[in-house]
Amino acid sequence: MTKFAQIESGYTNFYETMANNDWKARLGMVYSTNPDFQFTTDEEPTAETLAPEKQELRVWLDRKQRGGKVVTLIKGFVGRDEDLQSLAKMLKTKCGVGGAAKEGEILIQGDHRDRVVELLLKSGYRCKKAGN
Repeated sequence: MTKFAQIESGYTNFYETMANNDWKARLGMVYSTNPDFQFTTDEEPTAETLAPEKQELRVWLDRKQRGGKVVTLIKGFVGRDEDLQSLAKMLKTKCGVGGAAKEGEILIQGDHRDRVVELLLKSGYRCKKAGN
C-alpha cells in the first residue's frame, strides 16, 4: 500500500468515525488514555405496549396551572410513545378537540371525561373515572 493510499484510507476512517460520533452522549466522559477505548452508551429498553384489556387507565379532570381551564387527563398508559400518540389522536378526533400526549399522559382540552371513558371502553381498554 502506498503512502498516499494509507493517508486516504486514514481520512476515510476518520470521517466514518466522525459521522458515527454522538458527542452529546459522551458529555460525562472526560478523557481516556487507552488507545483501543470505545465509548458505549447504555440504551434504555423500549417498553412493550400492553394489550388494551391489560391497561389500567384513569381519567381525571384537571385545571391546575392551566389558567382555570379544564382538561381531561388520561394517566396510566404503559407502552411505546407511538402507541400513546395514536390513542391520543383517536380520542382527540372522536371528541373534536385539541390535546397532547407526552410523558405517558394524554391531555384532552375541555371536560370530556364521560365521552373519553365511553370511547376507551369501546376500544377495549380498562378505565375508571378518578379524582373529583
